[in-house]
Amino acid sequence: MPAGLPLGNEPDPYRAVVARMVRGIVQYSRWPNNPRRLRACVVGPADHAEDLMEGEQVAAVGVDVVRRDVANVQPSECQIVYLGRLGIDEARIVTARMRGEAVLTIAENDPACRSRAMFCLLFEAQSLSFRLNIDAVSRSQVRVDPRVLSLADGGVA
Repeated sequence: MPAGLPLGNEPDPYRAVVARMVRGIVQYSRWPNNPRRLRACVVGPADHAEDLMEGEQVAAVGVDVVRRDVANVQPSECQIVYLGRLGIDEARIVTARMRGEAVLTIAENDPACRSRAMFCLLFEAQSLSFRLNIDAVSRSQVRVDPRVLSLADGGVA
């Protein structure tokens, strides 16, 4: 039985499920003061974030999506940081800047979670799942409900 969200038959089968996965993670997360709108910043080139960038999936849960580069991504303007295809050193610079802040970090290109992001996406042959970095979650001001793990097992928010 495959773990995670199943893929579709599109040319990039991960495109839609990445947006759904991010939406699900956001729905299981709580920011201080419950802001009405959240801003997700996509940092670096991303291979499967087209649907996320278009925003339809995440707009429904109050998320606006913008692009930022490594030098210009700040916790004061991004409540969610989606790390694209960055080198490990660049990714760690970004996650270190977000540590202790009210920022949810998700890495697209880091299955071993060496970037120290809170969530690291795992692109498998038939599904998308994630690895949860408990240390990074505990250092963030964002509170993640343990039920988020149901997404990794195929639950859909």
